[in-house]
Formats: sequence, structure tokens, C-alpha cells
Amino acid sequence: MLEAFFEPTSVAVIGASTDPDKLGHAVLKNLVDGGYADRGQVYPINPTATEILGYPAYPSVLEVPDPIDLAVVVIPYKFVPAVLRECGEKDTPAVIVISAGFREAGREGLERELELVDIAREYDIRLIGPNCLGVIDTFTPLNASFSAGTPPAGPMGFMSQSGALGTAILDWAQAGRLGLSKFISLGNKADVTEIDLLEVMVEDVDTRVILMYIEELANGQAFIETARRAARQKPVVAIKSGVTQSGARAVSSHTGSLAGSEQAYQAGFRQASVLRAESMESLFDMALAFGYQPLLQGNRIAIITNAGGPGILATDALEHAGMSLSRFEVETIHELEQRLPDAASAANPVDVLGDARADRYRFALEAVAGDPNVDGIMVVLTPQAMTEIEATAGAVVALASKTDKPVLACFMGEAQVEAGIDILTESGVPNYPFPERAARAFQAMADYRTARARPEPEFVEFDVDRPAVQDVFDGVRSEGRVTIGDAEARAILVAYDMQIPKSELAETPKQAVEVAREIGYPVVLKIASPDILHKTDVGGVKVGLQNAEDVRDAFELMTYRAQRYLPDARLWGCLVQEMVPSGGLEVLVGMNRDPQFGPLVTFGLGGIYVETLKDVTFRIAPFSPEEAEAMLDEIRARALLDGVRGEPPADKEAIVDALLRIGQLVQDFPEIVELDINPLVVYPENQGAIAIDMRLVLTQETEPGDSK
Repeated sequence: MLEAFFEPTSVAVIGASTDPDKLGHAVLKNLVDGGYADRGQVYPINPTATEILGYPAYPSVLEVPDPIDLAVVVIPYKFVPAVLRECGEKDTPAVIVISAGFREAGREGLERELELVDIAREYDIRLIGPNCLGVIDTFTPLNASFSAGTPPAGPMGFMSQSGALGTAILDWAQAGRLGLSKFISLGNKADVTEIDLLEVMVEDVDTRVILMYIEELANGQAFIETARRAARQKPVVAIKSGVTQSGARAVSSHTGSLAGSEQAYQAGFRQASVLRAESMESLFDMALAFGYQPLLQGNRIAIITNAGGPGILATDALEHAGMSLSRFEVETIHELEQRLPDAASAANPVDVLGDARADRYRFALEAVAGDPNVDGIMVVLTPQAMTEIEATAGAVVALASKTDKPVLACFMGEAQVEAGIDILTESGVPNYPFPERAARAFQAMADYRTARARPEPEFVEFDVDRPAVQDVFDGVRSEGRVTIGDAEARAILVAYDMQIPKSELAETPKQAVEVAREIGYPVVLKIASPDILHKTDVGGVKVGLQNAEDVRDAFELMTYRAQRYLPDARLWGCLVQEMVPSGGLEVLVGMNRDPQFGPLVTFGLGGIYVETLKDVTFRIAPFSPEEAEAMLDEIRARALLDGVRGEPPADKEAIVDALLRIGQLVQDFPEIVELDINPLVVYPENQGAIAIDMRLVLTQETEPGDSK
């Protein structure tokens, strides 16, 4: 049904106006001036006018004698529900509500928006908006928006939750900076979302790269699944606003939506193979490379320059971007040496010297492009006395048109190089004012190549004891609690087949001594209380207890301190625990449930330093074993896992196994909102890992776990 938004046979503008200063007039004028009137029917809807811009006007869509595929609503919000119902009675499949005054306006506005959703569902209408700029398809052509003109056609599909940002993008497009296939302003996303539009754009033959401005995603899990499929076919580039605390507040006030955590979006984009743009500049730099050049087949880049300094800058930028300089074949070097001046450099970067005219650039370009060790080419030019700027641009364009390797230009300067840049832009060769931006564009192309090469994720499912976990949760809730400490969490770890130290709860010092004797010295003593989750804060952990006297003294001191500092805490006694072997590395495995994406699983260094060092990485569950392995490589202290200064490598397989089991646990039981295993002690290779301490927090309301 979404094709009616982009290829309608007829469009009604509800709220079309004879007043040029009204939005309803602007929308109708864009339809006409944008070329749609030459291929489809246009129906202005106005209760008083008889004709607008030469087209007969109707008081209602119900008065239009012919079917209407698409209706664009530009009227005060209080009248929108009634006209939406009329569209339903007219069997109009698609409606764009440009009108504002809905969710973004507060509680009453949200109620009005929910009413629109109910009407749309009742009549099987798909709805874009409300509070949006509209929709443009340059190939139909269709401009159903109040933009200031129609952008040129091109390979980039763009969707934006911000209409104002959309107007700026359209203005850049009209200035010749980029060409658009589709432009959609999503507004409040009452019905149609980014997920729907990803499915449209991935099937659109006119769209080569999909661009997104995102403020929030209501269903992060569905987004990951859809974007992952889309990215297999086309690059998907997104910029996410609201990543800072103040930025998140701005999102809420702007669109009435709640911004999710930065960590969740970062993980979600990675798992979906969505390329993250850190700025609008970066978004456009990526878009130009993907939109107009072939995909990069490797990370080996050749530089051709007429200036040594910029060539060095380009070399540094590529290295910082994770790219490598191509190593030319001997034949290529000999060919360059024979044809270039003696002072020129035939190695990479190829310095054709400051007096290079277009023919020297042309020769170097062709020689380098033919080398099998070259995956992409960066052409750097500075305007010097002998430089033939326009002719050199023509040589770059000619080479780019006949090679299957991406060519990015860096014509540095402004006034003198402007004519050459125009030639490059008109012919689809992206130009970047500085080498660093061209290098980052190559980096994005390499990142996409890597992401596309990843195998489809295969999720593992372990044979676990879910009823045992449910029994723990039921018992906790029966006491009116939502927190679960180490003493109770042991049963959960055992149910999911994770190794734990021998432990037993002791209610008295005497019982603690008896348990310690059974376990064997040395032992660890931990305070056991449903109200004390952070035991070290109250001195609630003692390690290395060697005998009965140590155990008895530690028990009495520990319980005394707990009663003194937390007099209302319920004390069960102390957990007597086996002292695990030394020589292990302490890591953290945890989870926080994100409102948009769901379970956000954490991995990093453990112990008492985790909150200080914050050396952690994240994934959205479910994730594959390959993603779990990648988590291990992403922390700054990853060298510790490989072994340093003679230390043996850690058992990475045991860490991956723990991450996957916890990922399954938090999916099986969505009532878990927080979880920490800290520390998980990991021993050398093939020696496993032991979960020393675990805590959980459940939702306040009961949400039964998955009992499959």
C-alpha cells in the first residue's frame, strides 16, 4: 500500500488555498510545478473556493467523482480527524498529515494523535505524519510537500524525523550538492515509520544509498532486523540526535518522544550494519561516495597529488581512518618512472609535482587505476601557476567513468578550483575540500564492505531450566521484592548451566563454621540480605578466611556493621563460599533493558573499577557467537585477554559462552530489567570461568517469562 505515497494516480490536497502565503497553496503549487500534474490527477479540496491554480476545487474528498490514491492534509488540527474519516469513506489508501498540534503539543495533542491512528486502522489507511513536511519522489515526479521547490533527481533516498532539517537538506540538494530519489519527512511517526520506509527504499531501483535522520526508534528490535536485511543490498547511513543528556531532553521537547541510550543505539546500528554518521557533514560525505561511486572492494588506496604537503596529509588521514596505501606492482612503478619527471614520486602517494598539467594527471590516473593492488583512488589538487584545473577535472571524470574503482577528488581551495569542482560534481565524482574528509568517506565504504561480508547471524539456544528461574522470581515477588542478590541468584546461574563456587547460606556463626569446614578452607564470607546488593559498600565481603575463628569473627563483625548502617535491612545471615583459585581475570557481564531496543548486554573489565574505567562494550540481545567474540575485541584492555608479560591467554570461549547464556536469560525473562555478574573470573584457556557474584532487578509489575 505504501506505493500510493510515491506513485499515486491522483492526489487531493485537503486545505488547498488561494492565498499564496498559506501552506495549502504551497503544497498544491509544488505538485503542479514539480511535474506531477502532467502524469496524475490533482484535486484541490477547499470548502469555499471553486478553482485554485487552474484546477477545479471540491468542498470535500467525498465530492470528488474519481478515486483518490493520496491525500495531503493541511488544515488546523481540530478538523483533521473528520477529514481523515472522509478519506476512509473515500477508500483513499494513503494520507500525509502535514498539520501540527498533535503529540508534540503535549497530552491533549497525544490524545488527538491516537484518535488519528484509530481512524486510520479502522479504514485501513497508511498515514505519514502528523507534523511533517511531506513527501517527494523525484522520479515520479511527485512533490507533496511545502518545501521551497523540488530537488534534483539523484541516487539518495532520505528520511527525516525533523521537517526543519529536511528543508535545509532540500536546499542543499537544490544547490547541486546532491540528488535525491525520495525524501520523506516522518514527523511524529503515528503510523509509517523508518522500518516501513526501509522496506520501500531497498526495493526502489532509483535509490542507491539510504540516508536517515533519527531522533528515536519506537521498536529497536524490528529496526535491527529490517535494517540488517536492507544493508545487505544498499548502504544505510544514519545520524542520531539526542546522544547527550541535554540533547536527549531536546528530543523529548521537540517530538514528544523518549530518546534511547546512546549505547543501545551504537550497538543496534552496528548489529544492523547501519553506518553511523557523527555529523551532518559526515552524512553528506558518505552519501556522495556511496551515491555516485562504485563500492570499494578493499582498503588499499592510491593517492595522486601535485603537492607534497597535501599528499602527506592524505597519507596520514587514510592511516588514521584504518585504510592502507596501495603497494604498486613493479610494472606500475616503472611505467610511472618512465613518464613522470625525475623529481616526481612514482611510489604511493604519486607526486606529479606542482607544474603538472592535465595530461600528466591523466597518465598517472590511468597507470594507477590499472594496478591490481589499488582498490580506490584519491586525487589531490592544489591550484598552482601551471595547474589546468578544468582540464584536470575532466581527466578525473573520464577515468572515473571507465573504472570500477571508486575515485574521490580533493580539489583544495575555493575561488580558483570552483570551476573544476563544478565539473566533478556534475559528473558524479565527489569532491572533498580536505583530505581528511575524503579519507573518512573511504573508511565508510570499507566499513560497509566489512559489514556486508558478515555472515547472517545464527543465534544459539541452550537447553536450560526455565522453571527453576521462574520459581526464584515467584518467590521473590511473593515477598513484595524486585531485587535478587547473590544468595538467590545462584539458582539462576545453575539453571543456565554457568559455573559457580560452592556456596551455602549460614544463619549463625556456628553454622557458618560448619559450612566452611565442609567446603574446605580458605573460604569467602558474604553478607546475605535482599536489601543489600552492593555488599562491599558495607564491608559485607571477607576473603581468604583460613580457620573457624576467622569465619566466626567475620560473621559477627559483618552482621553487626550491616545492622548498624542499614538497620531496616533484612538479614538472612552470611553466604559461605568456596575460595576460587587465583590466577583468573575479573570481567563483568551485565544487562540493562533499554526502552527502545530491549536487553542491552554489557561486557568489560570487572571488579571494583568497572564504573571508574568504563571499559565496556554492548550488544542488543539476541546476538550471535560472532558478535559476542567481537565484544571481546572492542574493550581497551583487550590485550589482557590475550595475555601480557608472560601471562597465559584468558579462556575467551568461556566468556563468549557466558555472554550468550546471559543473552538468552534476559530474552527468556523480559521481567529482568537489570543484571550484573561482577566479577566473572576467567581462567586461562580451556579452564573455564566462574560467576562469583550476581544481582538482578525485576520489573515492578509481573511479566511472566517465556516458558517455551
